[in-house]
This record gives sequence, C-alpha cells and structure tokens, in this order.
Amino acid sequence: MKKYFFIPVLTAFLFVAATANAQVKVILDTDFGGDADDLGALVMLHHFIDKRECNLLAVMCWSTEQYAVPAIDAVNRYYKHPSVPIGIRKGAAYFSDWSYSKPIADHFYHRLKNEDATDATLLYRRLLSQSPDKSITIVTIGPLMNIQNLIQSGADSISSLTGKQLIKKKVKEFVIMGGQFPEGKSEWNFNGEMPGVTQFVLKNITVPVIFSGYEIGVVIKTGAIFNSLDSNSLFYIGEMYFSAHAPWMKDQFKGRILANATYDQTAVLYAVRNGQGIYWDKVEGGYCAPDEKGGNKWVTGAVTNHAYLKLKMEPEKMALLIDSIMLNHF
Repeated sequence: MKKYFFIPVLTAFLFVAATANAQVKVILDTDFGGDADDLGALVMLHHFIDKRECNLLAVMCWSTEQYAVPAIDAVNRYYKHPSVPIGIRKGAAYFSDWSYSKPIADHFYHRLKNEDATDATLLYRRLLSQSPDKSITIVTIGPLMNIQNLIQSGADSISSLTGKQLIKKKVKEFVIMGGQFPEGKSEWNFNGEMPGVTQFVLKNITVPVIFSGYEIGVVIKTGAIFNSLDSNSLFYIGEMYFSAHAPWMKDQFKGRILANATYDQTAVLYAVRNGQGIYWDKVEGGYCAPDEKGGNKWVTGAVTNHAYLKLKMEPEKMALLIDSIMLNHF
C-alpha cells in the first residue's frame, strides 16, 4: 500500500523542488518548546540547508523559557549547522516542566544559554542591514512580539533606517503561521497573551504576507512514524517527551509518540518550496483583520499585500510528505 500511496506525493515533490527558488534566505521566528511542530519545522530547515534549497540566516526565539536557546543550539549542532545565529526576545526566564526543550538540552551537546543569545531585535537589524534588497523571507511560527519590537526599533549604529524601513527595504515576504481562515475566534500565534501585537504588526508591514492558518495544520497529522527512530536520536527524545508531557497530549499517551497537528511545518514548506497549485492554492483579493484576542477575519475586497493558503493536497498525502521531509527522505 505504501508503495502506491507515495507515488503522487513523490511526483508533486519533484515538480515543486524543480521549480522552487534555490537557496531561499530564511529567518525563522519560533516559540520553540511549546508544540512540537516548532521542532519539526526547524529540523525541516536543516534538511533544506543540506539540499541547498535554503540558507537559514538565524533562528529568533520568542520564548524566554530557560532551556529554549540551549535546545535550539543543540538542534543546530546535532544537524551539523552550529554557526546558525540565535536571537531571543529579552525578558525574565521561566521554567516549563512539560516543554521538550530541557530533555533535548540534557541529552545533546550545546554551548549556549538564553543569556548568551543576541537580543532578537539587534540580530534582526544586523542581518537585514547586511542583506541585499528584497532578499529575506521571514517565517514566523510563534507570536509576533519579536516583529513588533523590530518595527518599533529606531536608527542606531547598525543602520540609519528604522526597523519598519529595514523590513520594507530588505524583506521579500513574511510567511506567518497564524490565524484561521477565512475566520476564527482565537489562535495562539495571533494571541500569545499579548493583546494587540498582531494588529500592530499587520498594520505596519507593507511587504507581501502569506498566512498558513490553523485550519491547514490541524488536519495534517504527522509524527507517529517517529516511533521507528533510534530511541537515542534527538527527534525521538523530543517528540516522545512532548507526547508524554504536553497538557493537551498526555491524557492520550500510551508509551508511544502520538501523531500531532502540523501547523508550523506548513509555513516552512511554503517558504522554501512554495507548492502553489500543488500543495495549496493562494487566496488573494482581501486582507486579514485581526482582533485583540487572537481572532481574525478575512475581509474580501481589493488586492492587498495579504494572502492566505488553502489546502489543495489531501491531508493524508501532505502528512506523508512532511513526515518524509522531517526524516530527510525527500
């Protein structure tokens, strides 16, 4: 059965890989350590680096959980890209006993702590100022406070441009995993217990913004295949801990990694391989109107810089494709 089921997925993959832009320059902004889809998204990017499809310029961490940066550093080193810079939103550290960050940091070599990471705003400004115009794709898979801080940043010794001006000049597009389309009441990345942040960011970004919403990832279930991995591998340890301890997963846990919704990986897949017309269609002719509580509505009308993805490929086939990318089989 698997032999026949993989054929259309592989055909779609080959087509998209052949037509995708080589070496997409990506900055990933993540709330790493919450849902395990952030781990999957980062692992996908490391595999895309190896395939020369992506240049990962930095990982920006929204979370201030005390093991977030050590775990990201461990992932970068495990997948043999230790020089990828890490930025963090500065703030008081806290500890989450259900986060998979600590077990990853405990089991795998790392050198950085949260306090060693560069302030995310400064790292954004440095990277953008050094980049060619319209060359950067920013992929956000967590709440948008790092982006708000960048927008609000003023001219400094790094650049005479404000953060808003740097985005307009240097960023090609934002790919935002967040919201629900065409309408939703509340979604974590649009909320993050930070009222008004999403409204501010979307009001102040004039470059193209592509949304991969909750409704896409919730129907794509990946991860159960990781039960076949070496129990000492990073992916196995992170995913197993997440299945056993995450508040919304642990009641279903029976000693095996559970299939999980696949939100963040879809944003990474679009950013690197696009896949429009194969994986999803792009809905344009309107704009995303967020509210303060994490809800949003797609308002139809004139063409703007906003668009959202609408899943085209069957969820089961998309799950197989993303599982395969996370395992570096495609």
